[in-house]
Amino acid sequence: MLVKPIHLVPRGGAMPTPLVAQLRRELRGDVLFDKADRGRYATDASIYQIMPIGVVVPRDQDDLLTVLDIARDNHVPILARGAGTSQCGQTVGEALVIDSSKWLNKVINFDPATRTVTVEPGIVLDHLNAWLKPHGLWFPVDVSTAAQCTIGGMAGNNSCGSRSIEYGNMVHNVTAIDAVLADGTQGRFERLDRMPATARMDELVAGLQRIAQRERSEIAERVPKVLRRVGGYNIDIFDCQNPRAYTDDGVANLAHILVGSEGTLAYSRQLTLALLPLPEHKVLGVVNFPTFYQAMDLTQHIVKLGPTAVELVDRTMIDLAMGNPAFKPVIEKALVGQPQAILLVEFSGENLDALLLKLAQLDELMADLQLPGAVVQMRGAADQKALWEVRKAGLNIMMSMKGDGKPVSFIEDCAVPLEHLAEYTSQLTEVFHKYGTEGTWYAHASVGTLHVRPILDMRRGGAKDMREIAEAASALVRKYKGAYSGEHGDGLCRGEWVAWQYGPKINAAFSEIKELFDPENRFNPDKIVRPPKMDDAANFRFAPGYRELPHAPLLDWSSWNVRRNPLTGEETAPGSGDDRSGGLAKLVEMCNNNGHCRKFDAGTMCPSYRITKDEKHVTRGRANTLRLALSGQLGSAGLASVEVKEVLDLCVSCKGCKRDCPTGVDMAKIKIEARAAWAGEHGVSLRDKLIAFMPKYAPYASSVGGFLALADSVPLFASWLKKRIGIAPQRSLPRFKKAFLGNAKSTSGNADGREVLLFVDTFNNYMEPENARAAQQVLEAAGYKVHFNALAGEQPLCCGRTYLSAGLVEQAKAEARRTLDALMPLVRRGVAIVGLEPSCLLSMRDEFVNYGYGDEARQLAQSAYLFEEFLLKEKKEGQLQLDLQALPTNQVLLHGHCHQKAFDAFSPVQAVLKWIPHIELATVESSCCGMAGSFGYEAEHYEASIAMAELALLPAVRKAGNASIVVADGTSCRHQIHDGAGMEALHVARVLALSLGQKKPS
Repeated sequence: MLVKPIHLVPRGGAMPTPLVAQLRRELRGDVLFDKADRGRYATDASIYQIMPIGVVVPRDQDDLLTVLDIARDNHVPILARGAGTSQCGQTVGEALVIDSSKWLNKVINFDPATRTVTVEPGIVLDHLNAWLKPHGLWFPVDVSTAAQCTIGGMAGNNSCGSRSIEYGNMVHNVTAIDAVLADGTQGRFERLDRMPATARMDELVAGLQRIAQRERSEIAERVPKVLRRVGGYNIDIFDCQNPRAYTDDGVANLAHILVGSEGTLAYSRQLTLALLPLPEHKVLGVVNFPTFYQAMDLTQHIVKLGPTAVELVDRTMIDLAMGNPAFKPVIEKALVGQPQAILLVEFSGENLDALLLKLAQLDELMADLQLPGAVVQMRGAADQKALWEVRKAGLNIMMSMKGDGKPVSFIEDCAVPLEHLAEYTSQLTEVFHKYGTEGTWYAHASVGTLHVRPILDMRRGGAKDMREIAEAASALVRKYKGAYSGEHGDGLCRGEWVAWQYGPKINAAFSEIKELFDPENRFNPDKIVRPPKMDDAANFRFAPGYRELPHAPLLDWSSWNVRRNPLTGEETAPGSGDDRSGGLAKLVEMCNNNGHCRKFDAGTMCPSYRITKDEKHVTRGRANTLRLALSGQLGSAGLASVEVKEVLDLCVSCKGCKRDCPTGVDMAKIKIEARAAWAGEHGVSLRDKLIAFMPKYAPYASSVGGFLALADSVPLFASWLKKRIGIAPQRSLPRFKKAFLGNAKSTSGNADGREVLLFVDTFNNYMEPENARAAQQVLEAAGYKVHFNALAGEQPLCCGRTYLSAGLVEQAKAEARRTLDALMPLVRRGVAIVGLEPSCLLSMRDEFVNYGYGDEARQLAQSAYLFEEFLLKEKKEGQLQLDLQALPTNQVLLHGHCHQKAFDAFSPVQAVLKWIPHIELATVESSCCGMAGSFGYEAEHYEASIAMAELALLPAVRKAGNASIVVADGTSCRHQIHDGAGMEALHVARVLALSLGQKKPS
């Protein structure tokens, strides 16, 4: 794992100030003051953008204390930040941002006897629960962003989660906080009967008690009585009228004044949490409703059955999920007919029979309420988990809407008593219609908190509508005696409503509390106390005057360049001059900053983030940088800027974001445009030319392959050559062999006329022809007539991908055109195009379609299959028979190419290998291998390349040892395995050919 930043381009930015110089001199962590660095921290998952003074990433607690001391001595405001997923603007501001997520993420102490754990603020919730799982415990505040949100952020926000009806909010599960005050005092905030007596802490306690006692009657009158209320400060922790509001025994805990304070009172450097045993069993009942009103109205009856969660998914979210290939089969299992809403009702506990009885009672209840047969029972853990993942992705699914109109967070978690939920939602929908929009609904029906986001265009009149809708919503909240801020905090979009909710006396008390803790107003200033107006346009991400720089894209981005009417769903093209980027900027702006890409323990996303933990090297950070560049906020160079080149430096074009990003930000495709822009302005290096034009010179290199191999074996010459080109000295130069396609001819096949074209790419033709021979053997053994992509008198057909890596898009498009012209006659008569190299073949299903070649490209995409995909398809259609024999070893370790995973093309490899008798197949759970074509060859990227491989792939290969066959379809993957683990990996075609009982291909 890397522990230092990797930079291709020297870092620029403003001239160092005394503050910056001191920080860089005294800290061991990262000190980031460039405009691009600050821009990446200027936003969170809200609609706001405010440039911070700078960013520091402390390496440890000593670094943290040093930062706080320097900031205090220089009178600099500070802003604590974890994953930066706040939806109300809590983590943006003109302050020195302290990012705890990279290094301040450790478990400090664990006591299984008392069921408590002490952690640093940057630890991610899912990582903590994974650490606790072997002990049979968990931290039960299970928010939907659990894969990326940090415990410190959850405490600052007083997060709640899906199961708060059973487990409460964050404030009910934090037992102590070790914090640093603005004056540098370090103190432990916990139960009053355990707090050590110190002058400063005694002063705080006395001041808080004085304020609470003075405002006792006002607290009783104005503090909402619902569970979900997180606005302002928890002034009622001393409430004698409700002594068990926060604790079981009524003893006040001073930590609870910090929970929900959004980092405005103190910096929490360690948090002690209460844990619970993991539920032994869970069952899920999905209730389908013909109307949204019924779902809201009947929730009050469902909660009487004692569920641990009742979560809403509305029709809009259902439809959007049905349009996502990963979510569609999951959501379909949950539906009965065409419901307008579904409720996910979960029961959990130790007795499975008792839980099944609860499901039966839910069925009976719905029948009694005139909805017989409305419940889909899910008893299996896998089905439940899959559906919960769809629900957790609710925000991102909603934000995947195309067009300038987006669901906007500002009234999204108002909480009302359950008996009023149906009327509240109905009347609020009428408000939306008054302003010509719709609202998207999801989340926590069990506690009367529904995440509702009106669809507004914040570029064109959205701010005015936002203000008027907020005023109408607040009137409804007051009518039903609810809480205006029920889960996601105050921040910038609800801060001004604190005074409205609590009245002038309590609001003045909040100012006293802020003064008591932070008299200089340095900790996250202008949040909760003296906040700006929610519609202050100067704070918007799309502020007045925001406009994209002119950019003539080389790829087709037009599908993103639309507007959508939220009521009718009608899509129209933008007006003249609205988008000067051809739709590219609109795709970049799809990033909602939710931070889903920051996960690094599952899926394929962001191998560069996994090794660096830097915001710059994650899809969100890249998208923000690109948005700033395309809108001129980083200068006039746009995509050709140094900042864009730097932020894409470690992007390996794995396409993991294409699959895993819920809003569809395709960074690999964007990188093609960026590389082309850079090449257009700065030219193409010798190394890039050698890579790009490899298909052109490969025939000549193949004819002198022995000479090249000899040259590589001469150390001084090889070292000089690699240094001259910019290749890592640890890498061997490519080995060219006699071309497979030089003598390849179409074979006769069987009498039934089955035929296929085997598309042999440059690498498998000139460097690993044994793979092509093996594929030919397998296809012929299955009875197919095999054609090849060799053209008489011309170089073989090529996907053109090597040109894209250098930004030479026009050359890549020319190769695609040549390939289309040659293959379309076969495609039209139904011949499948079958490829061996994932990045090559899948270019026909992705990049070719983006070149503007219309129906021909789409037809080819539908006819293009990876070798194993084709075999599986033919097997399912009853067209394939292969007489496979057991292998010399039945232990097989499989590594998937990134593009296979991104296009749902990995499972066919697994399925085909399982045809081999007695095979024991293990799969490497990994992201990118790190080789990524030329990336791993490049001297400046070698360290990063190996670090990516060491995350999972290389340890798994070494553990498997020589007793296993290692399978990897990607040329780069096999090369990385060879270099990093000293083992030869095989293409699946070679394994199948070996299993045919023939001599192992060589």
